[in-house]
Amino acid sequence: MFEKIEYTVKRIDGDYAYLQNDAVPEEDFKCVARALLLAEVGEGTRVAYEMLEYRVV
Repeated sequence: MFEKIEYTVKRIDGDYAYLQNDAVPEEDFKCVARALLLAEVGEGTRVAYEMLEYRVV
């Protein structure tokens, strides 16, 4: 349930970032509010989602 999932930020559009699951690249992008990500996150940044929070990998 709280497993670590790694994503790559593919696109930033205003207040939202679109993430691609690194393990399942054919899956649709996940839309995440930028407020949930660190300020330094940009397109191409790899992030991990674990224990209900995002961090830069």
